[in-house]
Amino acid sequence: MTSATQPPERPIIAGIDRGPGHEDLVRFAAREAALRGRPLQIAHAFELPLPGGSVSDEEESRSAAKASAQLVEHYERMAREEVPGLAVGGELIMGHAAAGLIERSAEAELIVIGHRGSGGFPRLPLGSVSWQVATHAECPVVVVRPPQTAERPDNRVVVGVDTDDASLQALDVAYLEADLRGARLDVVHCAFDVATSPTGAITTVPVDPSLVKSGQQEFFDSELRRRRDRHPGLEVNLRIDHASPGPLLAEASTGACLLVVGSRRRTGVRRFLLGSVSAEVLHTAHCPVAVVPVQRDG
Repeated sequence: MTSATQPPERPIIAGIDRGPGHEDLVRFAAREAALRGRPLQIAHAFELPLPGGSVSDEEESRSAAKASAQLVEHYERMAREEVPGLAVGGELIMGHAAAGLIERSAEAELIVIGHRGSGGFPRLPLGSVSWQVATHAECPVVVVRPPQTAERPDNRVVVGVDTDDASLQALDVAYLEADLRGARLDVVHCAFDVATSPTGAITTVPVDPSLVKSGQQEFFDSELRRRRDRHPGLEVNLRIDHASPGPLLAEASTGACLLVVGSRRRTGVRRFLLGSVSAEVLHTAHCPVAVVPVQRDG
């Protein structure tokens, strides 16, 4: 007789580094793990010198490994203090941080990282590690920006939506996050207005913006009704506005506890890029941002 084995729980992974802001990141990740009933994994990456180095290189490697282990242990203790009873583990990733976190994302429920990852590209306002993980991870990624986060945020989740699969999958994640928190969900859509678009001047078909907005209202009303039975009692507000999506979502994120956006997975050269709106709000939002990956396209 064989007994079925339960699959391992998918953890919440907090990618930490040295420097300011990681305390807020770990506290956020610990609370998220508790809300989802998942274990928390504290992960830190460091790179060893190539084999064949000098004795001083080897000593430096041992010292770096010891310091990294102490850093992970420090944040493990902090997570347990934040959420007593939470299952917390630690891991040292040998090699580049982004590559290690992306590899682990296939088995993770969620990755939480800071806005300022290390790894070069100083001209990028977003740290290169954070950018790479948000672009390539197989699971949702939350980027925490402590300096822009309210000390006592409203119990409110914001999600940016459009009429595509990426947005609708992000909407599902946003419903889950709001439900877990007992929070209000603000669904925000930027209505496309042909009259004010770059191609609006050459169109020969007059478009009534009120009809465009009415059609979008009907579409989202239908999508919200489809989710009502799965999330009874959840307060949901739909906002449709004629505005640029990035600034509109940044404004809506003020005081919120989380902003959720979708990002379509890509192949070829385009795989190096996040969607323009997702990329913009990572730089401008006033709360943590969850980037939800969707299926790949060409």
